[in-house]
Amino acid sequence: MQANINNAALPSLWRRLAAIFYDSWLVAAIWLLGATADTVTRAALGLDTTGSHLALQTFWLVAPALFFGWFWTHGGQTLGMRAWRLKLLDRGGTPVTWSQALRRYFGAWLSLLAFGLGYLWIWIDRDRLAWHDRLSGTRLVIVARN
Repeated sequence: MQANINNAALPSLWRRLAAIFYDSWLVAAIWLLGATADTVTRAALGLDTTGSHLALQTFWLVAPALFFGWFWTHGGQTLGMRAWRLKLLDRGGTPVTWSQALRRYFGAWLSLLAFGLGYLWIWIDRDRLAWHDRLSGTRLVIVARN
């Protein structure tokens, strides 16, 4: 279903950061569950719990990408985005694809690792898009209260 986003209200940087803050707690909880499962499994199998944790490190990298990707491709909103009434759509107003979601996720890391300049960019961008929005062909809009 295509939404009319030409006149949609665009979120401020502060609203975006608030949603990121909320979602970071959910990702931390997922990481904690993964670390606990790894430790319990290693202990139950009698494996070294102090050695290399390649599986756990891989989980820490992949789990957030799957978390955000799934929410963005299934309704366009993470729980933090829902709390702050944000919705992710492609520039045509349709739901995002997995390809767009993954480009946006990794682009968001690029935006952050460049000293946050990719996020601050929305203050000067005429369409109020961050670098990862431009990279992925997506945009955030504010949804009406229910």
